[in-house]
Order: sequence, then C-alpha cells, then structure tokens
Amino acid sequence: MDSQENVLEKAQTEEMAVGNATEVVNNEPAADTTEAQAEEVKHEERQQKVYETKKEVIERLQEIAHGDDVPTKEEVDALKSAFYKIHKAEREAALKEYLDAGGDPEKYRIMPDDEEEAFKSEMALIKERRAQIFLKQEEEKQENLKRKLEIIEKVRTMATSPEDANRSYQQFKQLQQEWKEIKLVPADKANELWRSYQLYVEQFYDLLKLNSEAREYDFKKNLEIKTQLCEAAEKLADEEDVISAFHQLQDLHQEYRETGPVARELRDEVWARFKAASTVINKKHQKHYDDVRAKEEENLARKTALCERVEEIAKRENKGASEWDKNTKEIMEIQSEWKTIGFAPQKMNVKIFERFRKACDDFFGKKAEYFKELKKRFNENAEKKRALLEQAKALQDSTDWKVTGDKMIALQKEWKTIGMVPKKLGDQLWNDFLAACNKFFEARNEATSGTRNAEKENLEKKRAIIEQLKTMLEEPGEDAKDKVHQLTEEYNSIGHVPFKEKDKLYKEYREVLDRIYDELNITANRRRLDNFRSSVKNMAERGEGSLDNERSRLMRRFESLKQEIQTYENNLGFLNAASKKGNSLIDEMNRKVQKLKDECELVRQKIKTIDEESDGQ
Repeated sequence: MDSQENVLEKAQTEEMAVGNATEVVNNEPAADTTEAQAEEVKHEERQQKVYETKKEVIERLQEIAHGDDVPTKEEVDALKSAFYKIHKAEREAALKEYLDAGGDPEKYRIMPDDEEEAFKSEMALIKERRAQIFLKQEEEKQENLKRKLEIIEKVRTMATSPEDANRSYQQFKQLQQEWKEIKLVPADKANELWRSYQLYVEQFYDLLKLNSEAREYDFKKNLEIKTQLCEAAEKLADEEDVISAFHQLQDLHQEYRETGPVARELRDEVWARFKAASTVINKKHQKHYDDVRAKEEENLARKTALCERVEEIAKRENKGASEWDKNTKEIMEIQSEWKTIGFAPQKMNVKIFERFRKACDDFFGKKAEYFKELKKRFNENAEKKRALLEQAKALQDSTDWKVTGDKMIALQKEWKTIGMVPKKLGDQLWNDFLAACNKFFEARNEATSGTRNAEKENLEKKRAIIEQLKTMLEEPGEDAKDKVHQLTEEYNSIGHVPFKEKDKLYKEYREVLDRIYDELNITANRRRLDNFRSSVKNMAERGEGSLDNERSRLMRRFESLKQEIQTYENNLGFLNAASKKGNSLIDEMNRKVQKLKDECELVRQKIKTIDEESDGQ
C-alpha cells in the first residue's frame, strides 16, 4: 500500500498527465480547440456554399429559423446577400424578356414575389430568434456564473477542512463533474473563475488522503472507459465519410479528456493506442482537405477560363440581332458549364463568381441597350408606315385616276425606303397597305377598261385630222384658213388618247400645224390661240388646279391690259384736244392701242377656252 502522501502525489500527477496528454495528438489542438475547429469547419462549409436559387436560400433559412442550429450573423448575412443577388438577376431577366417582346419600358411594373415575402418572413423569425437566444444566453451565463461561484465556494470550504477531505471526496468528484457540465459564463469573468477554481482544487488535493482501494477502483473504471474510446476511435478508420469521422473523433477526444487517470504502468500504452487511432483519422481528414483544395484550385482555373471567355464575348461588336443571338447562345452554354464546376478556394470563391456575374451582366446589359434602341427604331418605322397606310386608305376610294394613281405609286416608293419593324406587325401593316392600294388600282382598272377603247378611237380620229392637215399643205384651197380653224377646233374637241402615244402625236400635230400657219400666213394670234387650246388639254390632264392657276394668271393679265388700253386712250384724247401734235405720233399710239386690244382679245379667248374645258369635265 502506498502512503497517503504517495497517493496524493500520484493523483495530482495523473490529473496533470491527463491534462497534458490531451493537449496534443499528432500536433493537433486539444479537445476544446478541436471542438472549435470542428465548428469552424462547419462554418466554412456553409460559407463556401453557392446558392443557385432563391428556394435553396429559403430552405436554409427555414432550417435555421425552425431548427436547433444557432444562427450566426455571418451566415445570415451571407444568405441575405445570396438571395438578393439572385433576386436582382431574376428581375433584370424579366425586364429584358419584357423589352425583347416589345413591351413599353414606361409601363413595366414589378410583380409581387411570393419568394421574397417568404424570405422576409423567415428573416424576421431568425432575427426574433437570435434576439431571444442572445437574451437566453445572457441569462444562462449569469446563472452559470452564479452556479460556478457556488461550486468554488464549496470546494474552498472542503480545501480548508483537512479532517473532512477523505469523506468529501465523492462530493468533490460530483462538483468537478458539475463544473464540467456548466458551459458559458460572461467572458469578462471566465479567467478569474478558472483561476479561483483551480486554486481551491489544488488545495483540496493537497489535503486529500486517498486510500489505495479507492484509487485502484478509479483506475480500473477509467481504463475500461478509455479502452472503449480507443476501440471507437479505431473503428472510425472504416468510416467512409471522412468529415463525419473527424467530427466523431473530436467528441471522443472530449470524453477522453474528461475521463480520469489509469494506472501509471498502463498510462503511456493506452494513450499511445488512442493517439495512433487519432493519427489515422487526422491523416485521412488532412488528405481529404488536401484533395478538396487541389480540386478547388482546378475549379478556380476552369472558372477563370470561363470568365475570360465571357469577357471576350462581351467585348465583341455585334452587327445585328443574329450575332447577338449567336453570342447569347454561347454565353448560355458557358453558364451551363459553370454550374457543373464545384467550389473554388474559399478566399476566391465569391470573387470569381462576382467576376463571372459582372462579365455576364456586361454582355446582357449591352444586349438590352441594343434591343432597346432597335425597338425604338422599330416603333419609329411602324409610325411612318402607319401614316402611309392612313394616306393610302384615304385615297383608296378616289376616282381621280390619274392624280391618285401617281400619289399611290409615290406612297409605295416611300414605303420601300422605311426600315424594318417586327415581323408580325410588319406583315399586318403591309397587308393592310397593299389592300388599300389594290382596292384603288382594281377600281381604276375596272373603270378605265372602257376608257382605253375610247382613247384608241380618239387616237385614230386625231391621226385622221393630222392627215387632213397634211393634205391641205399640198392642196390648200380657197377656204384653207377656215378649214384649218375647223380642223383645229375638231382636234381639240376630241378626248384623251393612250398615254404612251400622247407626246408623239402632239409633236406630229404641232409640226404640221406650224407649217400650215407659215405657208397660209394665218395670224399670229390665231396660231397662239390654237396652240393654247392644245396645251389646255395637257393642263386638264394634270388636274383642275393647273387650269385654275392658269385662269387666275390670265385674268390678272386681262385686267392689266384693259387698264393699259384705258391709259393710252386717255393720252390720245389729250393729244387730240390740247396739242394736236404730228399725225405720226397719234398713228403710233393708235397702233399700240390696237395691238393691246388684240392681245386683250386673245387673253379673253384663252380664258373662254379654259372655261369651256372646265365645263366639259
């Protein structure tokens, strides 16, 4: 049997040995450190996760809001950021789809989003739960502080009663267990509490007189527990899930630490066995993360290459919608490939995703601007074509075949100069425009089918008159002048001839008529009047406006001539009554007056001709 001093020394040494032994396992932190590391690993795994949909974010929020996990501010902030990035991208995509479909940007309205409402609801629950957890933790910390102070006071009392030390041993062990079970205390009190506790525990051991039988019983019980822990650690080598095995090992380390000492001769052996089993798991865990990091570096390289491809596409100049569609398809394929690639290293995962998102946003932003401008041009072109359509509809029932036909042809030519509009709208506008044009031309063709036969008959009649005039050049006859006047009157009374024959026929008519005037000495005024009558026909074909303009001009000329004649006649009266100058001056003025009167009569005849032509239409 060991002396009480030896028992005390062994008990203190063993406690210290267990404490020291559990500090390092293959250069790993002690149990409390590895527990924090395990929690950090979980935290890193959550931080690295890239959420692809809002539904995934909401599901994680629901797990936090309604589960047992303590929500950390970092993860909640990351979830909030991920949700609104996806939310913003979806809204931009919806706006783009609306604009591409021809929607009016000013009329676009953002529709309510049920997922956003669900997100806000879960966030509100989490915020409330975090506040409750904080208050509860503060209350627990204060309660734990109170309990630990009570334990310290009990241990202090035991440490100051040497005669009761052995009898108080079981109570002391219970207080130690209770101390271990009490977790959080206010941070500013933690170190002071531990120092006080440790001080009185050491003082108690100094007084403890532990008998050999109790020691051997404790050693045996502790050996059984630590042997089971070694076996459990060794079985973890067969666990396929390396992360799960690592987390389970941390729990075993905590339990090993809290288990008391074993016999000195078995201490190194048991510890070596547990350490060896831990080393196997730690190496597998380290290899797993080495592989993960290597894969993450490979993923980073692949994602960087995809970013460079999208950035190159975003810099291209697209000359038309087909090129935009081609490059859009290429980017969509790249985005699909991106989704198949796993995480990049944590410090680069968010950055590389932001780079990829920015490159995609640059491309789709330029595309949206292009199609916005294209839509604007389409709208302008559509308005121009609608205006031409309205003009065509206004003319489609007109019976002024010549003038309206020219206008319709001009509208068709202008239509061809206008740019594109969306196909569906363009087809509708063109069909309506073509229908209006066809309605007019079909009506004109139907109405003028008899006119063409009459024009051919008029052509033959005018050719017959021209032949008669040619005959008169060879055999004038005594009444040639009257005959010429009769034929010109008859020629001018004949209606239209086919348009393609008109100029040629008129030229032939003028040539033969000019020869007759020259050879038969017909007066210039008569010739001018006959020529005017022929030209009136041409003016009538150009429309009533031409005749009205010409009549107005002639009326102004007629009034001017009358006034000028009046002036000369007044002057003649003055010469006859007052000065009675030479007859030569009077004769000259009389000739001028007569010339003006002849000119005035010619103008009157022209006006009469226009009026007759207007009445005949």
